[in-house]
Amino acid sequence: MKNQYKIIYRYSLLLVALFIMALGVSLSIKANLGTSPISCIPYVLSLGLTQLTVGEWTIIFNILLIIGQILILQKDFEKKQLLQSLVVIAFGYFTDLNLWIINGINPTNYINQWILCIISCFVLAFGIFIEIKTETLVLPGEGFILAISKRFKKEFSKIKPISDSTMVIIGAILSIYFLGQLVGVREGTIFSAIILGFIIQFYNKTIEYHVNKIFSKIK
Repeated sequence: MKNQYKIIYRYSLLLVALFIMALGVSLSIKANLGTSPISCIPYVLSLGLTQLTVGEWTIIFNILLIIGQILILQKDFEKKQLLQSLVVIAFGYFTDLNLWIINGINPTNYINQWILCIISCFVLAFGIFIEIKTETLVLPGEGFILAISKRFKKEFSKIKPISDSTMVIIGAILSIYFLGQLVGVREGTIFSAIILGFIIQFYNKTIEYHVNKIFSKIK
């Protein structure tokens, strides 16, 4: 496969991964048990400062994470990673689009909320898994974790739960500050923060071989 087609193919898969991740985030919002950690802060801000949508706050928040990567990696930060800003713009608007698409999904009881919450975690983790496999660009949320992983030589799957938990705490503080109560940060948020890294590990153990075979054809 010619180089230009390899590039187009990989970036097409990246867009698919972003859409899947945005769907996972949107499902977590609709589950109404607290959003996924990566969208926790933008979602709370969208409720407290209503001028912008969840997707738009997602873009702003992730730009800050790019700045964080630069501060962590300094001279080791690859300039091409500035293109993450384009990735997050797509992700932000994909989130708003998916919320519109699944607008009719409204679980009516606690059990159904949990089912949707669990599904959202598997969808989001799968999107992250594919995103990393494209070896192109990642969302600033994952890029920030990868920067910490590179800087301190720790595994991605071990750092992610810590990063997610930190976002949950910040989201909770912002929720109390802007709304006077916990909104968008609930048991589902904590569950997601704990489980996402393990689900990614599960995908690594169960389907990584098959996914690698697909990507080996375009290396």
